[in-house]
Amino acid sequence: MAHAKNHDYHVLPPSIWPFVGGVSCFVMLFGAVLWMQGITPFVFAIGLVGTLFTMWSWWAEVILESRAGDHTPVVQIGLRYGVILFIISEVFFFVAWFWSFFKHALYPATVETVGGVWPPVGVETFDPWHLPLINTLILLLSGCAATWAHHAIVHDNDRKAMAQGILVAVLLGAIFTVFQAYEYTHASFGFANSIYGANFFMATGFHGAHVLIGTLFLLVCLVRARQGDFTANKHVGFEAAAWYWHFVDVVWLFLFAAIYIWGA
Repeated sequence: MAHAKNHDYHVLPPSIWPFVGGVSCFVMLFGAVLWMQGITPFVFAIGLVGTLFTMWSWWAEVILESRAGDHTPVVQIGLRYGVILFIISEVFFFVAWFWSFFKHALYPATVETVGGVWPPVGVETFDPWHLPLINTLILLLSGCAATWAHHAIVHDNDRKAMAQGILVAVLLGAIFTVFQAYEYTHASFGFANSIYGANFFMATGFHGAHVLIGTLFLLVCLVRARQGDFTANKHVGFEAAAWYWHFVDVVWLFLFAAIYIWGA
């Protein structure tokens, strides 16, 4: 039940999750190194389970705080700023992969393994006007569905239409992931075969991971919407998911234009 507040701020109680999350992330990173060295994958798995459990538990507490009335308009502004800063950090994450791709594409003569040409000799690139174009349309339609859901809750306070829009966005996001997995299985090059393959799979693979994360993000919002969590004046959780999903859309447009069309 919501309780009355005599101020606009939310003073957080002591929480164990920052410590547990930090330890779990360290164990996961250390375990990844052991796995890459062929020693054991179990340490990585333990760290991954701990990280996922921390995320689930911590965000569950945030939802309970919202239901308790702790997310005042001032707190919501702070949450929105946090999401914006997070997305900015993600932008620079992808800048690194674009930087690497364009560096090797524009100056192939500086990399001995590509033979002075781009794409490297022996690399058969994907036709951008088949499956990549279909995936582009799917992701853009998914973004439109997320916008429809956002409009439904903000302007009409229609939680049912909101849930319908989110469901369409989630289904299209899942289809995108399936198609990308199909594309990967039919690639004529591998991750370790050339710098082109490494750049391609790092850029599109991390984007695919973001699509999967965004799909789960929207799926959680769908469950919350059906539980009656969002209103026209209080929907920061879904707004964060929608912003993140639009970021994923925009990154894909750059990937499609740069790697699939220009880079081929």
